[in-house]
Amino acid sequence: MIDHLDHLVLTTSRPQACIDFYVRVMGMHLETFVGGTPPVERQALKFGQQKINIHVQGAEFEPKAHLPVPGALDLCFIASKPLDVVMAHLAAQDWPVVEGPVLRTGATGKIRSVYVRDPDHNLIEISEQV
Repeated sequence: MIDHLDHLVLTTSRPQACIDFYVRVMGMHLETFVGGTPPVERQALKFGQQKINIHVQGAEFEPKAHLPVPGALDLCFIASKPLDVVMAHLAAQDWPVVEGPVLRTGATGKIRSVYVRDPDHNLIEISEQV
């Protein structure tokens, strides 16, 4: 019945720091679009064929999660580059690694991962398939 994930929503208390992290550190692209009812200008972080819509805490768009709070996400991304290149990029951006590299099991098999935290303290796993 379900084919793939289209987007997810990240609630942030620090929108500029959030955008900086996902654009500069994670290599995503910021997109501004008009959506919702009534239509309003919104922001999203695009990567591949997915996106992360941004909600600012206290000014979320309806409908929203029952308890939208910053720091509640635990996300795993498969990198488009080898994990060693990702780790070098994280070091060049002076972004601390919380754990890794470690071996894990992903949706389609074994992965090798490093963990970082975004500015809202969401746990971000960046992986390569092995």
